[in-house]
Amino acid sequence: MKKITLLGLFLFSGITIYAQDNKQWTLEACVDYALENNISIKQSELDTKLTDIDKSQAIMDFLPTVSANSSYYINTGANVNPSTNQFENQTFRSASGGLNSSMNLFSGLQNWKTLQRSKINIIATQYQLDKMRDDISIYVANAFVEILYNKEQIKVLESQNKITKENLTRTKELVDAGVLPQGDLLEIKATDATQIQQIIAAENDLFISKIGLAQLLQIKDYQSFDIAEEDYGLFPDAILEEDASTIIAKAKEEVYDVKIAEANLELAEKDLELTKTTYYPTLSAYMGYSTRWSSTNLDFITGEQMGFFDQLSTFDGTSLGVQLSVPIFNGLTTRNNVKRSQINVERSKYLLEQANLDLESQVYQAYNDAKNAKKSYEAAMQTSEARQLAFEYAQERYTVGLSNAFDFNQSAITYENAQSDVVRTKYEYIFKVKVLEFYFGIPIDQINYN
Repeated sequence: MKKITLLGLFLFSGITIYAQDNKQWTLEACVDYALENNISIKQSELDTKLTDIDKSQAIMDFLPTVSANSSYYINTGANVNPSTNQFENQTFRSASGGLNSSMNLFSGLQNWKTLQRSKINIIATQYQLDKMRDDISIYVANAFVEILYNKEQIKVLESQNKITKENLTRTKELVDAGVLPQGDLLEIKATDATQIQQIIAAENDLFISKIGLAQLLQIKDYQSFDIAEEDYGLFPDAILEEDASTIIAKAKEEVYDVKIAEANLELAEKDLELTKTTYYPTLSAYMGYSTRWSSTNLDFITGEQMGFFDQLSTFDGTSLGVQLSVPIFNGLTTRNNVKRSQINVERSKYLLEQANLDLESQVYQAYNDAKNAKKSYEAAMQTSEARQLAFEYAQERYTVGLSNAFDFNQSAITYENAQSDVVRTKYEYIFKVKVLEFYFGIPIDQINYN
């Protein structure tokens, strides 16, 4: 009941905001707050935006590229005049400009496969985000149930101490009357002091558990942070009536571990297809338009300096062409890259198989844990009822002087331990059933009350 793992602390390390006006937090409020403010989730949401950009880029790669260029020079000495292509040993100015476009006609369907991969990656990234949300919900629920346990444990200890104080008063009266020896009074006082120490320790455990949940939510006001005071009774356990195989089948639909592994396998297979496209020739087309100007160009008819726009229209030109590139030998780079991709596919298949095995193991473990937790709780209840009767009987015998304080205290301690076991097994049962329901697709933040 007191496990808050390092992974949980890491996942929640980024949530930033303060407690508000001594708010009493419900489990649903805690989970919603964490899901809304956790930085790890926000970072994962950014990853989904990046995958959307990758898809957009894959679509744009089908379109031709267009670029423009221009240049301006001042030339001195012997230089080639860009307009006449003749050497001129004088200072002159020149300019040129152009517009170019190219388009990939064929590259082994690389663009198409890249687009398909980007769509798969969007799904895989969304699965990762959803899994992170589920993990965070479980860590919050665990910390929340721990607080419930500590609260009820304090109530048990205070109830026992109240009985002890009543017995202390009666014992003192009997000792003063000479009916009981002084040792009985000292024994009861020792029990009272021990119980007070237990209450203090339990209150400290409660405070620590509140700090744990507050830190998960990055709430700084530890003193006023508290969860809602509600009667969290046991809820229906119909999930335990389901067959384990049915829960496993449902878990594969609801839990994201297997889905992530499946998506990763699809990505690996698509990467292999993309790598194989480098075996194919590539065919591309291009088109260009260019023009130029020089300060020394003369009109062939008038012999006068040609105007700027006259030169641009006179010395312009276009170019059209296609380019075919056939891979012949590149040091077996493509072949080795394909082999690497094939190995990654095989690795992803093993990871998928392992994910299925892990999920089945986790569900079976959760199923058995929940059933055993129910049995433990029922046994603790029966033990507590029996210990209560024994305690009441011991109390009656002590009151009439048929037993000593030591025997009475031993009975009280045994009853107290039995009550504590009821509280402990109750909340273990609650949490383990919630985990099992989580695998069945029931949100972790839903607690039903009797």
